[in-house]
Amino acid sequence: MKRRDFIHLTGMGAGAMMMPFSSFANSVDPARFLDQLLDVQQKKALADAALNTAKSLGATYTDVRIGRYLNQFVTTREKKVQNIINTESFGVGVRVIVNGTWGFAASNNVTTDGLKKATERAVAIAKANSKFQKEPVKLAATPSYGEVSWKTPIVKNGFEVPVKEKVDLLLNANAKAMEKGANFVNSIIFLVNEQKYFASSEGSYIDQDVHRTWPNFNVNAVDRASGQFKSRPAFSAPVGMGYEYLDGKAEDKIQGPGGITLYNKSYDIVEDAAMAAEQVKQMIAAKSVEPGKYDLVLEPSHLWLTIHESVGHPTELDRVLGYEANYAGTSFLTLDKWQTKKFNFGSKQVNIVADKTQVGSLGAVGYDDEGVKCKKWDLIKDGILVNYQAIRDQVNIIGQKESHGCCYSQGWSDVQFQRMANVSLQPGKEQLTPQQMIAGVEKGIYIVKDGSFSIDQQRYNFQFGGVLFFEIKNGKIEGMLKDVAYQANTQDFWNSCVQVCDERDYRMNGAFNDGKGQPSQSNAVSHGSATARFNGVNVINTGRTI
Repeated sequence: MKRRDFIHLTGMGAGAMMMPFSSFANSVDPARFLDQLLDVQQKKALADAALNTAKSLGATYTDVRIGRYLNQFVTTREKKVQNIINTESFGVGVRVIVNGTWGFAASNNVTTDGLKKATERAVAIAKANSKFQKEPVKLAATPSYGEVSWKTPIVKNGFEVPVKEKVDLLLNANAKAMEKGANFVNSIIFLVNEQKYFASSEGSYIDQDVHRTWPNFNVNAVDRASGQFKSRPAFSAPVGMGYEYLDGKAEDKIQGPGGITLYNKSYDIVEDAAMAAEQVKQMIAAKSVEPGKYDLVLEPSHLWLTIHESVGHPTELDRVLGYEANYAGTSFLTLDKWQTKKFNFGSKQVNIVADKTQVGSLGAVGYDDEGVKCKKWDLIKDGILVNYQAIRDQVNIIGQKESHGCCYSQGWSDVQFQRMANVSLQPGKEQLTPQQMIAGVEKGIYIVKDGSFSIDQQRYNFQFGGVLFFEIKNGKIEGMLKDVAYQANTQDFWNSCVQVCDERDYRMNGAFNDGKGQPSQSNAVSHGSATARFNGVNVINTGRTI
């Protein structure tokens, strides 16, 4: 099993036990807490207490976030349930500007007295910080939205589905994989519910209910004769949907090249596990790739990670400015490149947008964590760098007057800051299927699902692997390959993009664990694309040693 996949599966199960269990309002007994939730008007009254306190202490701006964060992990292995974990965290974070400087404080005492004390601490921190502030914080204007709400448009709340139903589904998937010859199977269902209330001194009171779902597994096979070991992860995508994603509707399946079944708006974990067991044995027997230049046909379940690392991160404005450097580096897309309005990021086929509103995506919300209504905007237009991802106290640096609405905090106790939106490659304008794309390739490789990767601190030079690799010869898939990784730099790679399939092939994938900041925070983000072709990319053999 790859280290990345191992961390995804075992880390979510075991690591969940380290998540906060004791942050309950008013010292309420956790067993009774669900019966004593605050309604919207109670939250508003508490927020107003903080807003009034901050104003009386000299704050020129204040926002309050009251949050309840729920997670559920159901993990199994072969015929056994390994763990069922529920976490719940509840508290408030208060952010202020005093003397032109930010201050932040948080508390799990969600009472009038608790919010006042947290606000007093935030003001005191801002005043202390102001001694070192060289320039005052400049916030872009945003409308006052009054009292509004937003909910993820779910059909079935996963937290209301009986645990037994989830366990039975995972064990059934494990059993199917074992029947098909798998040696080991790990599987998990991970559910997230963020109940977030935002209030600001500008008059917005925003109540949001956000749901995310991620079914996942790893099917493993061992060839004892050769000593080889291969792992095939699930073809599921983490989604901003409810439990209906696991319905596995036939109309949501896509028959991809190489005889593989892919998934779009719903997912059949049992079918996928059975297919994975068959494929993982083929992966062991596959031919090792010959290094050289190939035309790559990259399927959306693979391309999302390349987009994330080589486009999503370098277009974050704080990385561009060098404000963010310790966690995953800065960016080669410096302001001078953007200011020319001519920087050739990619070919004319490359149109990439940021979008916090895309239905079904992990990053979809109505409003970000500083009360800005979310939207969609261009990052790369016809191959040219046209914009970045920026929030209220950043956009003035690039001469813009409106936040992009991509501010986020992983919880009530963490300060919100600029985070990646859903960043996606737009489908091609002409009708083109993956099969038609492959028919035009003489020497190439079709790659499915993300694997290992490495990228430098400016998000420029990189190497990406995958999971399934199919050799293309003279327009036809000839069989499976292994030991494949490709190397390029970001600009050369995106300029080698010659075709993108049309919107019929568009799909999203993504991650729950996009890390950033110190102390680090995790963000959930999706990246969409259709299958795309990149010509003349350098491929290496990862199985050979020098």
